[in-house]
Amino acid sequence: MKVLLLYTTHEKQTFKIMQRIENQLAGKCDCDVIELLPSTNIDLTKYQAVLLGCSIRYGFYSKVMKKFIDNNYQQLNKMRSGFFGVNVVARKPHKNTPETNSYTRKFLAKIAWQPTIKAVFAGALYYPKYNWFDRNMVRFIMWLGKGDTDVTKPIIEYTDWAKVDQFAELFYTQTYS
Repeated sequence: MKVLLLYTTHEKQTFKIMQRIENQLAGKCDCDVIELLPSTNIDLTKYQAVLLGCSIRYGFYSKVMKKFIDNNYQQLNKMRSGFFGVNVVARKPHKNTPETNSYTRKFLAKIAWQPTIKAVFAGALYYPKYNWFDRNMVRFIMWLGKGDTDVTKPIIEYTDWAKVDQFAELFYTQTYS
């Protein structure tokens, strides 16, 4: 079976998560991992299943991903499919499911595609890599949310890798059932 693992990312945490999922699926199915860019052309007819991963930036999921979904929702609804969102709000236990994470809940309500399975994963902070504006905006947002504001740490990773592994197994099981 041919599976498309399609993602958008800002600081590469969504890519890291998608790579982890690809590793979990290795040997079980043939996967193409593709970063969705404005110029990316995807022929969904080559795939029997698709998994989309997308991170938020300042409260919004990628416009490129939204456009892809809007243009392909009819075909996506006919396929085995999954979606996962990535955001640091999901580091909180009461905001780490598609139903309890307001960003993911709102995004999924706006689209016509109904993925077979859904998840939300906590992302990471890369303070030293951010420009001055982003570093201070993210720090302020984290301060409001009682998160880590230490900009000297090279990376603050909140991703629960065991949860990612469980989701990958569930995606595989759902795809082949």
